[in-house]
Amino acid sequence: MVFSSNVFLFLFLPIFLGLYYLSGQRYRNALLLLASYVFYAWWRVDFLALFAGVTLWNYWIGLKVGAAGVRTKPAQRWLLLGVGVDLCILGYFKYANFGVDSINAIMTSFGLEPFILTHVLLPIGISFYIFESISYIIDVYRGDTPATRNLIDFAAFVAIFPHLIAGPVLRFKDLADQFNHRTHTLDKFSEGCTRFMQGFIKKVFIADTLAVVADHCFALQNPSTGDAWLGALAYTAQLYFDFSGYSDMAIGLGLMMGFRFMENFKQPYISQSITEFWRRWHISLSTWLRDYLYITLGGNRGGTFATYRNLFLTMLLGGLWHGANFTYIVWGAWHGMWLAIERALGINAAPQRFNLVRWAFTFLLVVMGWVIFRAENLHVAARMYGAMFSFGDWQLSELNRANLTGLQVATLVLAYVTLAYFGLRDFYRNARPEPKASPVAVHADGSLSLDWGLYATRALVLLLFVASILKLSAQSYSPFLYFQF
Repeated sequence: MVFSSNVFLFLFLPIFLGLYYLSGQRYRNALLLLASYVFYAWWRVDFLALFAGVTLWNYWIGLKVGAAGVRTKPAQRWLLLGVGVDLCILGYFKYANFGVDSINAIMTSFGLEPFILTHVLLPIGISFYIFESISYIIDVYRGDTPATRNLIDFAAFVAIFPHLIAGPVLRFKDLADQFNHRTHTLDKFSEGCTRFMQGFIKKVFIADTLAVVADHCFALQNPSTGDAWLGALAYTAQLYFDFSGYSDMAIGLGLMMGFRFMENFKQPYISQSITEFWRRWHISLSTWLRDYLYITLGGNRGGTFATYRNLFLTMLLGGLWHGANFTYIVWGAWHGMWLAIERALGINAAPQRFNLVRWAFTFLLVVMGWVIFRAENLHVAARMYGAMFSFGDWQLSELNRANLTGLQVATLVLAYVTLAYFGLRDFYRNARPEPKASPVAVHADGSLSLDWGLYATRALVLLLFVASILKLSAQSYSPFLYFQF
């Protein structure tokens, strides 16, 4: 089941929210767990057993680590056992096919018989719930959170359906208090509905329209320079609106249930360095990699060379986390290399002034990275790079022109105008937090006034949301890009 589906919008979500608010406070976490398991089982019932098994395993390991004491040797042994089993599960389901195919390619080159392995199906969302489970037992070991004895709360944390499939990557220590007590207000619910609708519009109106352009350009066997750049720019916008749209919907759904999740994006395409980019893009993952991988490798404590090495390895492994393909490894190495270079040059991750040259260079690096991230294999990536930087024919190929529609061109322009407007607004706005807007203001004399601008904005969002539902109904399927990770 996906958020951008009629089944979710008109069946699952209304039934769940109705039961959720009709039930008492003490039963809501159990109801959330049950609903999340139904949500997950909608894809495949058999993998629900694996999901529940991973949850029970890490719950038990957490108790053992907590009982052994903070940062003690026995606790460390339990931690290593827990993390080892988690990584073995992730490694088998996510990388077994890739590993066997790579070994078989080497063996056949020497004339040897290849191994035969039944294709291993990747359980949806496994990368996210494994990472969240690992972070929990590490936090218990470090003493950042006590081991919970409430199995329902822990299982609900791992399974909570708004973020189950594609993040944000949450941490138990940040949500433990909210599982014990969270507020449910009309303002919070209204904020959640608006946020969900905004994400839905991003996904269905913009990302799905640009997906057709990107897919067609990357599938061309002999793309022109214009074809290659069109595909690269279309995918750059598609990925952002798709993934940030999912995050908006997840955050919005959380607000409807009284949870407040961390933000996952902060106008990343306005960044003026790769270091800044990773403080704005997929924030929940980048901070997870920093806190649980980079610091574990030694961080910046081992000298200059060790710092550069740890930055590079963190991003290399972060790329491998995205998928079992050499393209993701190269993409991670690309970002790791530039993070190390910027660290060596002392480039500030938070510039005080907007420098057009620095921004353009950073955006170029990001786009080049997305090309290999999107490519099916290294051959396709090389074909796209060759076309992009041959600077030959900037005209679109005849096949591309025949498939490109005016709506797709207008959507691409709208996407980049939107990115530029909100990105620059984010950069130049006052650092002080703005007061929260309310559609109704009560004055000292008891009179009321309405914020018609806010009402108009919400009315426009609602109108676009309805239009997005109509568009969704006209297409067969609308998966999110990060479901494959």
